[in-house]
Amino acid sequence: MSRNLSINAYFRQKAATHRPKFRFAGSTGSDWASWREQLLPAVKATLGQMPEKVPLNPEVQAEWSQDGLIKQRVILDVEEGLSATAYVFRPARAAGRLPGILACHGHGPFGKESVMGNRGSPEMAAKIRQNNYDYGLQMAQAGFAVIAIDWRGFGERDDRRKPNFINNYGGRDPCNLIYLRAGLFGMTVLGMDVHDGACALDYLCGQDFVDPERIGVMGLSFGGTMTTWMSIVDPRIKAADIICYSDRFAAFAIRDGNFCGSQITPGLYALCDLPDLHGLIAPRPLLVEIGAYDDCFLLDAAMSCFREVEKIYAAAGAGDALELDLFEGGHQWSGAKSVDFFAKHLASG
Repeated sequence: MSRNLSINAYFRQKAATHRPKFRFAGSTGSDWASWREQLLPAVKATLGQMPEKVPLNPEVQAEWSQDGLIKQRVILDVEEGLSATAYVFRPARAAGRLPGILACHGHGPFGKESVMGNRGSPEMAAKIRQNNYDYGLQMAQAGFAVIAIDWRGFGERDDRRKPNFINNYGGRDPCNLIYLRAGLFGMTVLGMDVHDGACALDYLCGQDFVDPERIGVMGLSFGGTMTTWMSIVDPRIKAADIICYSDRFAAFAIRDGNFCGSQITPGLYALCDLPDLHGLIAPRPLLVEIGAYDDCFLLDAAMSCFREVEKIYAAAGAGDALELDLFEGGHQWSGAKSVDFFAKHLASG
């Protein structure tokens, strides 16, 4: 009798035969409507208990002009006992209300800083060069009002960056520890981050230079995770740009172990696969960016994911609302289609 003692082999075999309960298998509009009606509340429920909102009590800590933009640093209260800092950039010479974008950062020690173009250290500058990572800055320069905050455990909310930090992480991934700690309270990191993203949009949509009916979201890698979930949960988002976050759970999570506690919710894969999550954004416009040489989310699984999303959008009668930017590059923002995509779908009137 052949016996297996490998946990990795166990999970790979389990994934090879696993079919999520609500993986999309239809083709008609009624199939799509029924599928969405069942899956959407089930997916939202995996976020766990959500934080309670409190008054934002926004404080503009600094405002300056640079790069043809008006830039603000703002601090917001997101729940009792916890705040977040944000950058809000807008064109200096804009007239009327602008379309807004939530720019979601990915993994890395700098959080929102690199996404908003902070080249204050060689490491930040290198990150921007490597990943074309300052899409928040570039989209503001293209005419959008852009907000970015630090997700929990990143940037200014990374306790390891605090001067009096007592290291109780033991070298472990903070995402996973925060996930476990949140779980003790019946919460998830994704739920917390979605809540914080909603608070950021509350602030952005309340500004007199922003049209709250024209809001988009974009992000690279873990920023793509947040783009996916913000689009699923927050109906204010009218268009989304998911950058280098197309794949299959069986590939990037089970086979490669390329994920963390900030990217998952309990029981998610029992319900659906990643293409289904992207498909829940339908019928709203979605741009999917895939790097042909991405070494985090590999091309074969990424394209397999996109082809499934195509089927969902087609069934929803929204095939024209789905776009692909398959570009010759790695794990980075292409930048080739984003400006035109959001200009088209967040146009006034």
